[in-house]
Amino acid sequence: MTTLLPFKIMPLLVPAVFLIILGMVWLPDHPELLDNAYMDTFKTSFIGILLEALPFVLLGALLSSLLRVFVPDEWISRWIPRRPVPAILFGCLLGIIFPVCECGMIPLVRRLMHKGMPLYVAVVFILSGPILNPVVYGATLTAFRSHPWLAYARMGLAFAVAAGIGLIIYATVRKSPLRLSIKRETAEPHQLRTRGGRLVSVLVHTSDEFFEMGKYLIIGCLLTSGIQTFMNHGSLAAIGEQPLGSYLFMIGLAFVLSLCSTSDAFVAATFLHTFPAGSLLAFMVLGPMLDFKNSLMLLSLFKTRFAMYLFFLIFSAVFIGSVLASLWL
Repeated sequence: MTTLLPFKIMPLLVPAVFLIILGMVWLPDHPELLDNAYMDTFKTSFIGILLEALPFVLLGALLSSLLRVFVPDEWISRWIPRRPVPAILFGCLLGIIFPVCECGMIPLVRRLMHKGMPLYVAVVFILSGPILNPVVYGATLTAFRSHPWLAYARMGLAFAVAAGIGLIIYATVRKSPLRLSIKRETAEPHQLRTRGGRLVSVLVHTSDEFFEMGKYLIIGCLLTSGIQTFMNHGSLAAIGEQPLGSYLFMIGLAFVLSLCSTSDAFVAATFLHTFPAGSLLAFMVLGPMLDFKNSLMLLSLFKTRFAMYLFFLIFSAVFIGSVLASLWL
């Protein structure tokens, strides 16, 4: 358990350090930001984003737990097509059947790879699973009620990026990039039939995943509410007007915030009237595929060289895809 502690703490340190530095450097020069009007706006914004996102986080955790307890991993490996293109399409569509958040994706994929899932299909599932599922689609549609086409564009871009990277991995990677230290995993104790039955297992899994994802959601809501409340709106508008600045800003924000895919759309929606639609797509597609906590988990699963190669492919594909998508939005 102690070896896993840094991987659980480090994703929380980056936003926390960011908040501390921001408070020490910026607030002393702007005492008016501590005025009651600013704090009321901050609290209203924070509570609004949090209350909208929490039901979807809870639903995602519940569905993930039901699938872990009741659906054997062998069922997936048995149905994977042998030809690459159908297998990649199958990997993209697995998220519809297995709506697992990115927080629980790496342990699931690690088990599947040891049970026979090919590398390129596993990568496709890691990238597309947290986005291409009914829970995330419903959350995105709710967050962008007045702009439903953004939900469709998010699903389409995520599908294209995951499928394209899967084809590249299939064509360029021949040796297994799994770390040699990874051994075949055994089932977790509460995945088995405990004395309380499978219902207790589902409840334990749901509570674990909900609180695991919840802390990232709260930090994300704090940072986003702070940016929206305290940062000069003229500065945000200036970033949004730059051709590439808005994309780089939103991609960096997605990486640092490390939000759950069931809640990031509500954060992105707060920038709807400030940033171009393409940059919001980049935020919602890159975040679930590659954020700070996810990169640590990927580095624990794959060798460093392959992980860096995968990071480069994700960043490049999302950046280019979102810029091209903005031409049609």
